[in-house]
Amino acid sequence: MTLIELLQTSPTTLLISITVLGLMVGSFLNVVIYRLPLMMEQEWREQCAELSGQTPDDSHTPLTLSYPRSACPHCQYQIRAIDNIPILSYLFLRGRCRGCQRAISPRYPLIEAFTGLLSAVVAYHFGFGWPCIGALLLTWALIALSFIDIDQQLLPDSITLPLLWLGIVFNLFQQYTTLEESVIGALVGYLSLWSVFHLFKLVTGKEGMGYGDFKLLAALGAWLGWTTIPAIILLSSLVGAVIGLSLIVFRQHGRDIPIPFGPYLAAAGWIVLIWGEQIQSAYLNWAGLA
Repeated sequence: MTLIELLQTSPTTLLISITVLGLMVGSFLNVVIYRLPLMMEQEWREQCAELSGQTPDDSHTPLTLSYPRSACPHCQYQIRAIDNIPILSYLFLRGRCRGCQRAISPRYPLIEAFTGLLSAVVAYHFGFGWPCIGALLLTWALIALSFIDIDQQLLPDSITLPLLWLGIVFNLFQQYTTLEESVIGALVGYLSLWSVFHLFKLVTGKEGMGYGDFKLLAALGAWLGWTTIPAIILLSSLVGAVIGLSLIVFRQHGRDIPIPFGPYLAAAGWIVLIWGEQIQSAYLNWAGLA
């Protein structure tokens, strides 16, 4: 029996395999979350120098997702493969750097565990096949975007735009919705938040969100279809309002300090991806329309 046949016929094997894969991808996402904003800043500085006629600063080390090797930020101890096993290495090292014994942020294993958990849910829900593969790619991209937005209030085009086109490509074969609904979903997703942005700016003179939010909702519309956009907006707004008010009340978070909206959009989109049909059925039953 081949590996593909085993994954097709054994849900347990599929679940375990995808969970382990998710843990490894989570380790890579930690690199993406940390390095991608730095790579973008490096590129912006080079472009600014070029536009102003200055000589680009070549003194810094070129940064990519694979180079240089990951190292401790305190002692620059290069992390070996044995120290980079998801979750297990953190536990074995007791949360400390092998070189200088400084504490390692628990965020790294938590993101690995979170990615593994969501990957397992996707595998359980979709089973073996292209819908599972696509949903995993979407899930991993949403995790990376969420944590980058939390850290930097930034949703990189290098993730959101390919994600949008990938959703349309999958729906060329009607994996999640029809191609027509996918394309309309991208348009409705972008224009809905774009309209809210400009209306809010017209009324208050302030910018309520970034253009990255428009592109993220457009990507979710491309994956899930235009009919899911209201549910995504409603869910993300409710969660955002509750968390935002909690931060203001309990942590004295300044009212003028922006709160990233991308994680709420991502969470709502993922919930609709997994439980969208149940949510829609429950709403129709509640409204007496079923």
